[in-house]
Amino acid sequence: MTEQGIAELLGEPFGSYPAMIRYWGRTMPDDIALRDVAHELSWAELADRVERIAAALQHTGLERGQSVAILGTSSINYALVFLGAIYAGGVAAPLTTSASPTQLAAMAADSGARHIFIDRAKLDELGGEFMPALLQIVLDEELGDWMAPADTKAEPFDPVPSDPFNIIYSSGTTGTPKGIVHNHGMRWFQFAPAANSTYTTASQAITSTPLYSNTTMVCFLSPILAGACVNIMGKFSAIGWLETVQRFGATHTMLVPVQYKRLMEEPSFDDFDLSSLYLKYCTSAPFSAELKAEVLRRMPGGLIEIYGMTEGGVTCLLYAHEFPDKLHTVGRPAPGGHALKVLDDDGNELPAGEAGQLVGVSPAMMAGYKNRPDATRDALWSNPDDGTVWMRMGDIGRIDADGFVELVGRAKDVIISGGFNIYPIDLEAELEKDARVAEAAVVGMPSEKWGETPVGFVRLEAGVPKAEVDAVLADTNAGLGKTQRLAKLHTLDEMPRSHIGKLLKTDLREIAAKIGGIS
Repeated sequence: MTEQGIAELLGEPFGSYPAMIRYWGRTMPDDIALRDVAHELSWAELADRVERIAAALQHTGLERGQSVAILGTSSINYALVFLGAIYAGGVAAPLTTSASPTQLAAMAADSGARHIFIDRAKLDELGGEFMPALLQIVLDEELGDWMAPADTKAEPFDPVPSDPFNIIYSSGTTGTPKGIVHNHGMRWFQFAPAANSTYTTASQAITSTPLYSNTTMVCFLSPILAGACVNIMGKFSAIGWLETVQRFGATHTMLVPVQYKRLMEEPSFDDFDLSSLYLKYCTSAPFSAELKAEVLRRMPGGLIEIYGMTEGGVTCLLYAHEFPDKLHTVGRPAPGGHALKVLDDDGNELPAGEAGQLVGVSPAMMAGYKNRPDATRDALWSNPDDGTVWMRMGDIGRIDADGFVELVGRAKDVIISGGFNIYPIDLEAELEKDARVAEAAVVGMPSEKWGETPVGFVRLEAGVPKAEVDAVLADTNAGLGKTQRLAKLHTLDEMPRSHIGKLLKTDLREIAAKIGGIS
């Protein structure tokens, strides 16, 4: 197929990821497709291993539409299993490594997975009896031996748009995080246009956030479709990222704001040659206008901020290098059917300049939350004018006269720490499990290290000494995933409330700011 033919294929409303993997394996067998700190694979090797993983999955009971759980550090093997699951007709179900054992078991059960691919260190940490009902394959040791023999072909899978592609579990919740199901149609719509317009087969992308994060897909799935190379970082460091860009001539990257901040603060930043950078993306957390301006000033290439939800709905794009006077916004709704409305509390649409709840619609909408029809319904808004279904974006914002969207606040006070969502209501519930706690509240506070971090307040039961607060903090954090843990916990005699009894979290933030001590 010619370059023009590939462009036409990627420009189609729908296409097949398995077919594209086979195509690049045939046409560019010797070009590097994947690289991590220890290894690299050509496109021929990638296509062969994905095929053999898919065959082994099918031979060990994987059915069409069934999940494959993955738990480990980002690596070539991780990427191969993710793609192998999809190639086999299954569903990639990456699990958050920072989640607690209870959460992990609940997510795996919720996904319906028969297989779990897991790093040896993680398996040792969790213990040999962790999820014994699942077929366990050690991701970083046994994968080569587990794959089907060379030249084994998987049963062909020809996806249709409604076939499930992956499940992304919402990070930062206690109990069972909601599984967000994306189908093949959504994933093609999201990533084929970028593969067609911003990547070439010579592109070098860097994934610097975990492969279990939806954020990472921007610089993983698009280059896979484009026949480009993906450089996988197992763990981000400023120096490691800079060295990767310089060594391999990286052209594309996705970074969350805290990573951009760490790069800007790296003393040796200006010693590296970053001239190969063509396009940088940012998403997942508030990205200050000041930081955007510094990135534009000091780093080559374009900068695109992406605003949206893992669940879908509207995607807004800010081409920061083209609109330096709009850095306080998250851009405008993307082309191709994305639309945004601002509503008041009664569901009425507000005019430009007025702030309200954001709802969005696009062809990139989740199929729903796995096994959670109630939560799926709650996430949607039906337009009374025409019956179309929109996603509640969970943010408060306004649209200016030029169509750019400015975020004002988050409707549910979601805390975004290091690019991951933390839901205060879940941390509050965890605190209130403690018999010493009568009432709890959690707010997000600015953090130099993480962007935001959770800070808790408790009203202790009568007779419990305030000195117990440190023990409450330790016990609560022990039951939370690493990304959720409270940075501070303070005691109050009474929670601040309005005249109608509403908890005043703004007051709590002011109290936390006065106390200080957040790094």
